[in-house]
Amino acid sequence: MTIPTPASFATAVQPVVAGTLVITPDTGLRHGDITIGGLPAYFASPEGTGPFPIVLVVQEIFGVHEHIRDVVRRFAKAGYLAVAPELYHRLGRAQDAASVDELRANFVAKAPDATVLSDLDATLAWAEGAGGDPTRAAITGFCWGGRITWLYAAHQPKLRAAVAWYGRLAGPTDALHPRNPIELAADLKAPVLGLYGAEDPGIPLPDVDRLNAALKEAGTPSTIHVYPAAPHAFFADYRPSYRPEAAQDGWRRALAWFRQHGV
Repeated sequence: MTIPTPASFATAVQPVVAGTLVITPDTGLRHGDITIGGLPAYFASPEGTGPFPIVLVVQEIFGVHEHIRDVVRRFAKAGYLAVAPELYHRLGRAQDAASVDELRANFVAKAPDATVLSDLDATLAWAEGAGGDPTRAAITGFCWGGRITWLYAAHQPKLRAAVAWYGRLAGPTDALHPRNPIELAADLKAPVLGLYGAEDPGIPLPDVDRLNAALKEAGTPSTIHVYPAAPHAFFADYRPSYRPEAAQDGWRRALAWFRQHGV
């Protein structure tokens, strides 16, 4: 396994805090870059033919850089066929964007929710034909991908479970992004575990409380866990926001959630 360099990460988050990087070796795994009908993706799974439970891994705002690829390998080490599609691929390389403002203007604002969900459907179909078990499918996502995770759980009836990491819950809508997670509690087709930080200025706790109340009213088993001292992106081990205790606990909760729901 090659030690990742700063160039393996998004330009917008340089410098990378290399001392905290979690590096998952690829020994004992099938893994690599693939293309799904023109959609670039990175996958990993245990060696063998499976069938393996499936996890779709949805990128942060920064695209599928080395951290997300490592998360894919972590799931593979845990027994999953995991795959992370490049959901901005029609818009260019998010990894080359020089700032978060550039990412928001040129990628987040221009990526239609409907297209993203369709690309995830194609990714799921690929996984089902590549050694994945279609009866045991889940999704997880981080930051931008956390919001998408909520949306996909309301879209795809094949899912058994979902874990959303600090994805935005409310905010302005437009023709490309017509609904927010906070409006979807009654539409969820799979139970969602939300993992959030109390010190996240972009996701106020009142929004978390509103969604939690809506989940309870809808009678869904979905729930949200809040880490009291954690900021946004507390799982991102390459950034100063990384909080090892919350990240490790969140990882344990994510795996337990999937297994609790048959994935």
